[in-house]
Amino acid sequence: MSFKTILKEPFEYKKIDWRHYRHKQKDNQPSKPAHPHAARVGKSQKARDWKEATRRILVYLRKRQSAIFVVMALVIISSLLMLVGPFLIGVIIDNYIIPMTFDGLGTILLLLFASFVGLSIATFFQNFIMVRIAQATIYEIRRDLFNHLQQLPIRFFDKRQHGDIMSRVTNDIENISATLNSSIVQILSSVVTFIGILAVMLWLSPILTIVTMTVIPLMFYGLKWITKRTQVFFKEQQRTLGIVNGYSEETIAGQQMVKTFSREDTVIDGFTQRNEALKVAGFWAQTYSGFIPKVMNVLNNLSFAVIAFVGGVMAVNQVAGVTVGMIVIFVEYARQFTRPLNDLANQFNALLSALAGAERVFEIMDQKPEEETEEGSVQSDLQGHVAFERVSFSYAQSPILKDVSFSVMPGETVAFVGPTGAGKTTIINLLTRFYDVNQGAITIDGVDIRNRNRADLRSQMGVVLQDSFLFQGTILDNIRYGRLTATDEEVYEAAKLANAHSFIKRLPKGYKTALKQDGGGISQGQRQLVSIARALLADPKLLILDEATSSIDTVTEMKIQEALKRLMHGRTSFVIAHRLNTIEAADKILVLQAGELTEMGSHRELMEKKGFYYELQRTKNMDAIL
Repeated sequence: MSFKTILKEPFEYKKIDWRHYRHKQKDNQPSKPAHPHAARVGKSQKARDWKEATRRILVYLRKRQSAIFVVMALVIISSLLMLVGPFLIGVIIDNYIIPMTFDGLGTILLLLFASFVGLSIATFFQNFIMVRIAQATIYEIRRDLFNHLQQLPIRFFDKRQHGDIMSRVTNDIENISATLNSSIVQILSSVVTFIGILAVMLWLSPILTIVTMTVIPLMFYGLKWITKRTQVFFKEQQRTLGIVNGYSEETIAGQQMVKTFSREDTVIDGFTQRNEALKVAGFWAQTYSGFIPKVMNVLNNLSFAVIAFVGGVMAVNQVAGVTVGMIVIFVEYARQFTRPLNDLANQFNALLSALAGAERVFEIMDQKPEEETEEGSVQSDLQGHVAFERVSFSYAQSPILKDVSFSVMPGETVAFVGPTGAGKTTIINLLTRFYDVNQGAITIDGVDIRNRNRADLRSQMGVVLQDSFLFQGTILDNIRYGRLTATDEEVYEAAKLANAHSFIKRLPKGYKTALKQDGGGISQGQRQLVSIARALLADPKLLILDEATSSIDTVTEMKIQEALKRLMHGRTSFVIAHRLNTIEAADKILVLQAGELTEMGSHRELMEKKGFYYELQRTKNMDAIL
């Protein structure tokens, strides 16, 4: 990139109206011209959000009050020692250098050295303790966030990009960590130093103190003007960072599909658009916040000049006892007097970024978890009598299931047939209580599943989904995930029943073979065999097979049919399958079309009716199912 390009790019950004971000609606579209009072409403809402994020961080810090009190004591000590140095230097100038006498100078120098050593020791320990406090606090926030994620319903994850959630768990919490490690101590030190310096300056010379403070209103006005604009962009920067992370995670996970359809240029364009939005938000956030230290340095230099000029005039004319040493003290104190504001300015980028990240973290922690009702505490062994009683359900506005009713007796196998979007997988989601019905009821053994304990209900179900998911670890550990107390021999037996044992033994390390993330290292069909073995090991009362054999070749499928039949024996089983020969053996076949149950019966009964199912069998038209 040429130097001319570097100079040109910032000016191109100025063409973008930064107010677009300030008045942006939740749907990320530019808003219409605002009502005269709209800006005021938006600003107050933003202030409440940031104040709430700060309050909640303080709740975590309050658990370590004793350690924070120690830090505050060390901050006070270090701040007082910081005042000693400039004062002693002024004394040395007035009492020893100007009169050219050195009697007693050694004692003063020894005190000056001791103050510097004490300052270093106090600073070291206050930083050491504060880092421990910060890391312990971040540990708790990260732990609470992760624990809360495990309690959130499936619909939460269905509506959000996984990359954006990961960005909150990693990037946003790391921003909070960086701020707690450094900014808290600096803020405390700045407040104590400010008060101490002001008191000493007033004691030495009220006139020079007033002269020193003339730049303070300019500093506050400059900070207010800059921060009002910076807050918007730091929040936008965190939001767009989450979008970029989400898009990156999605495209990396789907690289095989991207390359299959030669969509590299498309995903590059999509990333470029999102990355451009992040660049613009980051540019304006850093540009405005970058003004702060520059403005503060200018005002500092202005303050030094004013003190030197006014103090020099007063010293020459011997006004109010002002001496050269006192001017030196005031110049040094003036630097330290504005240091708190300088520290805040230098830390402001991290502070704003951390608060924006904290808002995003606490937004997830405020999501309502899966909660049991007062009645939802029934725990009992399932017998397997399942009944859908006039069940209706919709994910959003459009209904997915409409007044669906059927009953399955213990030990029966029911298969679902229907086009994509007919509601087959939705029935499974409702049965496992990933979602709750909008109308009607689902009962197991006569008890509404909404009155059953979720964890107890799911622990008695075995689920094999179309998209098999394996964790990073050994094959042995992945199968044992179905029942953590299972022995190695029980794992081997489950793998044999699922016809996975033979291919596992051919692997270099057998059951100790380590899989990469999401089962990388074995084929899709082999992953599903491992998933079936995991369900077998769980020994569930209810078995759910959602396209469980969709990625298994015909020969392998035939080999595991007997194992599946043995698994289904004595258990209520729900099967969604694209292959008609898998469906034919079911005790009941339910035909779903557009969310309605149109046909129900055994294979023979449905063939005699000569309806939709009959046409599927006669033509073997799988497109009608898909």
